[in-house]
Amino acid sequence: MKKSVVLYKKLSAPLMARLHEQAEVTLIDALDETGLAKLRDALPSAHGLLGASLRLDAQLLALAPKLEAVASVSVGVDNYDIDYLTQRGILLSNTPDVLTETTADTGFALILATARRVVELADMVRAGQWNKNIGPAHFGSDVHGKTLGIIGMGRIGEALAQRGHFGFGMPVIYHSHSPKPAVEARFGAQYRSLQDLLKEADFVCLTLPLTAETEKLIGTEEFALMGPETIFINISRGKVVDEAALVEALAQRTIRAAGLDVFEKEPLSHDSPLLRLNNVVATPHIGSATHETREAMAKCAVDNLLQALSGERPQNLVNPAVWKQ
Repeated sequence: MKKSVVLYKKLSAPLMARLHEQAEVTLIDALDETGLAKLRDALPSAHGLLGASLRLDAQLLALAPKLEAVASVSVGVDNYDIDYLTQRGILLSNTPDVLTETTADTGFALILATARRVVELADMVRAGQWNKNIGPAHFGSDVHGKTLGIIGMGRIGEALAQRGHFGFGMPVIYHSHSPKPAVEARFGAQYRSLQDLLKEADFVCLTLPLTAETEKLIGTEEFALMGPETIFINISRGKVVDEAALVEALAQRTIRAAGLDVFEKEPLSHDSPLLRLNNVVATPHIGSATHETREAMAKCAVDNLLQALSGERPQNLVNPAVWKQ
């Protein structure tokens, strides 16, 4: 007898066919009011869930007494009550590795766009305001040779360091839970306390997960430690930053600019003060948004789910305590 799987994310035809071969599949087309009602109706018989961008809390999961596994199409797992899942014996998996390079590309795109004022000046051209050669008022700054500061030296942090060190000759400094000797050997990187990194780096880049310890890690005091030419890049999670403090730092030119792919609330409100600042490059959470990477993420999630439902340990298990049980 096939197990029941609920998808709250559309998959490609080959992946859907693979799931249909091995499970009874219920697809939730959209996470609107109708879709959420359909999800609640499907949860009581669900053995597996697969999707992204939905907060799965204890109240919702309590509707799924048969649930064995949740496969998230993401690296971040802050949408899940991991303690509750572990207590219930439900396997949670994610999709690391496959989006590392693409997300690091996004981070470096934001570094270049902010430093060279690409969006601001492209908008000037599009508006028909390029009437003469630009002068110092429109100059950007170099990226090559500048100090790259990375907060959170995981897979994506390492990929960002690789681009900066080998591609742009950037000295790399970093802050993480502990020093990373292999990273230091490979990229000539140097460990710093958070405060010292903020003081020294020309580019401060966040590549760390959202946890209770990292929420609002960067706020008014941290921005004050940066210099007026510092450029701030966030490709991690919006809530790692106190967004009001960021707006103030940008408006007062405490820091020079920010490249942001994530925000406290997403989608970003059209009346956000960030959008009124010409020293902000804001993108709609495109970190992994390429055709190739999103398909690879979905395939990884399907692999994880089918492994779990067949009694195998998922390759990317987030809560290994469940497997030990």
